[in-house]
Amino acid sequence: MVFFRRLILMLQFLTRIPIKYESDITTEDFGKALALVPIVGLVLGGIMGITYMLLIHIFSYKISAIIILVEYIFLTGGIHLDGLGDTFDGLFSYRSKERILEIMRDSRVGTNAVLAVIAVMLLNYTILTEIDKHYMLKVIILFPVAGRLGSIVGASLSTYARKGEGMGKSFIDCCTIKELIVGMILYVAIFLLVGLSRGYIIMIFPIITAVLLIKYFSRKIDGATGDVLGAVCELNQTFYLLAVYAVLNFRG
Repeated sequence: MVFFRRLILMLQFLTRIPIKYESDITTEDFGKALALVPIVGLVLGGIMGITYMLLIHIFSYKISAIIILVEYIFLTGGIHLDGLGDTFDGLFSYRSKERILEIMRDSRVGTNAVLAVIAVMLLNYTILTEIDKHYMLKVIILFPVAGRLGSIVGASLSTYARKGEGMGKSFIDCCTIKELIVGMILYVAIFLLVGLSRGYIIMIFPIITAVLLIKYFSRKIDGATGDVLGAVCELNQTFYLLAVYAVLNFRG
């Protein structure tokens, strides 16, 4: 029952999938439920994969790829892209820690946010259109799984950067190494289940990039926030696609 409640919580919070289910939840539930986000990623990837299979019978390969990325934004409500933009606006303002956190909380969108989101979406689209069509379906399914691994790694390996309350506090404070281990087991199991060619090699890269990203961001503000977790998620997806392309095209 706890598993089901927490999985539904993550689907409701991190996606726009209409799920009408109410239950008593605690602050702890948010952090503990992060262990299940690889499953949320699989749900998103499954929907995107089905859409892709339908689209390629009507549209070209490139048009199908861009529609899939638009669908991803719709399914997630752009929650992680928003975190990416806020993080880049703050961290690359080169201000004090306190000022960086203020900028990250500001609802206004700055130049760094726009550039970061555009760059990530362009990279995602370009890499997807360069990947062999025979692997495309499995690559799409695993795309959001790799991203959400970044959120677990980020929350479990960092502390909350703000002094008061915030959206990411319950995630970061209550997500421990135990949740990371559970999440990693689910992540590896999903990769093996989907069976992407050389997937056992590819799945290592999102783990490494997630650790490096959270360490880099945390050093800037002495911890992490909900926005930072979103940024790690989005960047991890792009690095995953880069790893897929590099590994599948390696001729050594």
